Amino acid sequence: MFEFALPWLFLLLPLPLLARRLLPKSEPLSSAIKVPYYQQLPHKGGSAPSNQINLLLLWLLWSLLVTAAARPQWYGEPISETSSARDLLIAVDISGSMETPDMLLNGNPAMRITAVKNVVGDFVLRRNGDRLGLVLFGTRAYLQAPLTFDRQTVDTLLTEAQIGFAGQGTAIGDAIGLSVKRLTQRPADQRVLILLTDGANTAGEVAPLKAAELAKQAGVKVYTIGVGADEMVQPGLLGSRFGSRRVNPSRDLDSKTLKAIADQTGGLYFRARNPQELANIYAELDRLEPVEQEAETYRPLKSLYIWPLGLALFLALAWALLPLVANLIASRASISKGSSQHPLNRRQAL
Repeated sequence: MFEFALPWLFLLLPLPLLARRLLPKSEPLSSAIKVPYYQQLPHKGGSAPSNQINLLLLWLLWSLLVTAAARPQWYGEPISETSSARDLLIAVDISGSMETPDMLLNGNPAMRITAVKNVVGDFVLRRNGDRLGLVLFGTRAYLQAPLTFDRQTVDTLLTEAQIGFAGQGTAIGDAIGLSVKRLTQRPADQRVLILLTDGANTAGEVAPLKAAELAKQAGVKVYTIGVGADEMVQPGLLGSRFGSRRVNPSRDLDSKTLKAIADQTGGLYFRARNPQELANIYAELDRLEPVEQEAETYRPLKSLYIWPLGLALFLALAWALLPLVANLIASRASISKGSSQHPLNRRQAL
């Protein structure tokens, strides 16, 4: 649909006519240059049509400028997009134990943090319409990405997270407390925290269960995920199988506390022993916390003022250059005519 944003500006169209009628006329010059051979100068008729053309061009330029100022614009077809009022924070453990290579990615051993980045990154990119944030924690907890609709940036910040940035310990209680503080600053009906760790609370100032109580009071639902394999083979001397032994790399995981946190806040506790289980957990979270979408319709707007403005500029340049071109052509024609009437040329013609 085509329309003008400021159609009332077209009332300015007769302004030059009003100015011409109302403003006083300029007085003729009191002095002039006297040319004694004025009668011998060639006179060209038709000045009136030239004045009419100039007036027409001026009127056209003024009309184009007023049209551009009125901001012509084109509204496209209505487009519906969905949005959600859900605020979702993801807290990821980056303590030293997340370097344990007890995960298998494409058949190759991989560190826990690598598997987490792959699975959680896909989860982040799927949450179209949610406001997402990222908390990283070790000995300390800090906000890596505030709540935002920019899912790509959250995924990038998660990918760039490095083990040890926040210390080697595990401050689960501080991570929950920081997340609750950030979530309660947003006026949302549903606030969700997904906390992933591979150990027990060994650092921080807030006890995990006390932080869970604060989350419950703030209406924050906490889903907890314990990551790490139950069994891992440690090679023997010089990497050989001789002397190898099987160990439980997740012996420090405090599943009891993580489950209590989830139960107290209305969430669930999940156990991820490999990347596939971790992917299934986040698929389950998609089902448990679906993106609550509200249709928002908008119409794309394209401004068209550049066209009348560009045409006015082109006409003004052409009008300014036209006398120069005409004088150049006339001078060349005059030179050519004068050379043809030279006595030598007439003798040659005879």
